[in-house]
Amino acid sequence: MRALIKEKQDVARGTLLVTFDLLGEHADFRPGQYFFVTLPDVGYQDARGLRRHITVVTSPNERGVLGFATRMRDSAFKRTLGELPVGAEVEVEAPKGKFALPDDTARPLVFVAGGIGITVFRSMLRYIREERLSYRVTLIYSNRDRESTAFLEELRDLERELRDLRLIFTMTQDPSWEGETRKIDAQFFTDHLDGDLNEYTFLVAGPPAMTEGVQHALTEAGVKEENVIAERYSGY
Repeated sequence: MRALIKEKQDVARGTLLVTFDLLGEHADFRPGQYFFVTLPDVGYQDARGLRRHITVVTSPNERGVLGFATRMRDSAFKRTLGELPVGAEVEVEAPKGKFALPDDTARPLVFVAGGIGITVFRSMLRYIREERLSYRVTLIYSNRDRESTAFLEELRDLERELRDLRLIFTMTQDPSWEGETRKIDAQFFTDHLDGDLNEYTFLVAGPPAMTEGVQHALTEAGVKEENVIAERYSGY
């Protein structure tokens, strides 16, 4: 469907949030799904082209818009995205995908995000707040430093609003950070989560190496495979 760029906003160092006006159309989706975007040709080309699938960062309740947040790199898609002004026309497709907020609100959830993987959980948490859903969520969010941590203050605001949301930030290369600085391993989970880890459902999203590392750590910590849902975000 035809859409226009509605807003562009830097949400961390090197990370751009882009929202699209669907021009009166509505896209029904579940938090966690992705959508395809095709950008117009403004002179940049490479082998991967100008079409990408990217996780929706906005809530389903934000009617008439879709948004994503992405790390800016030197691909044709990213360079084009950086140059396109607000009001530029793009093509988007209806969201789809199996990675989604579980239906069961009784079982506690652990969201594990690495870098740009936070986008999927932002959509979920905004939806939980808006719908006043009774999920109990622990969000573990790993970044190099505060400057590269997308939505840091927004997440803190959500924690204040949602009594059943607990945030655990870890900054692995930030000397001035006074909180957790470890990479996420098996001991990290046992240190920060109470009780039997198999009583939780773990949703993991981030770059492939990070996602694989977290899955390995969960296995090492004794978490059964059926209690882990993972989404790998390869570079786009």
